[in-house]
Amino acid sequence: MATPTATAILWPEHFLPGLTDNYVSNEVVVAGLSAADVWPYLADCSHWESYYDNIGQITPPPTGSFFTAEAVGNHFSFATFGFPPVEVVLEEAVAPTATTPGRLAWLAWMAGADADNALEVYHAWIVEDAPWSTADKKVVRVLTQESQIGVPAKNLATTVPNPMLLGHQKWLDGLISYSKEKKENK
Repeated sequence: MATPTATAILWPEHFLPGLTDNYVSNEVVVAGLSAADVWPYLADCSHWESYYDNIGQITPPPTGSFFTAEAVGNHFSFATFGFPPVEVVLEEAVAPTATTPGRLAWLAWMAGADADNALEVYHAWIVEDAPWSTADKKVVRVLTQESQIGVPAKNLATTVPNPMLLGHQKWLDGLISYSKEKKENK
């Protein structure tokens, strides 16, 4: 029996993977959690610093720290990977359901940066129950991908190992551990 095709990121043409200066993809598939168990801690930026130590100075959008479809278009900011806070606009925020994936995506850039320091990124997430997940045996798939444009992105892409790849894996692993802890403590 063939495994069903996994849900993919909806890329803006400007950020298509392979056509930008740096691209990373990280994914986990974990038993014992559902998309509903994970989504609240990804979609609410007030939790991020609790499980990911490479992020800080988070200024949530005016609609609050929880990202919803109504918040799409709102601006927020945060600092990460040693860069000063980046400006961010929420592009997609769709909570998962039993039959559809959760989608979270943002466009980020370094405001006021000169050409040598300018960085533009599109960061997207998928959170979904695996097709083989059942009521008795939950399995969640979390995918995060980022496509970057600019001199800093070119520098990151040539660094071995790629710090974006490692950093995003740390974010995923922290999200999963945090979600498990919260589920156990309910």
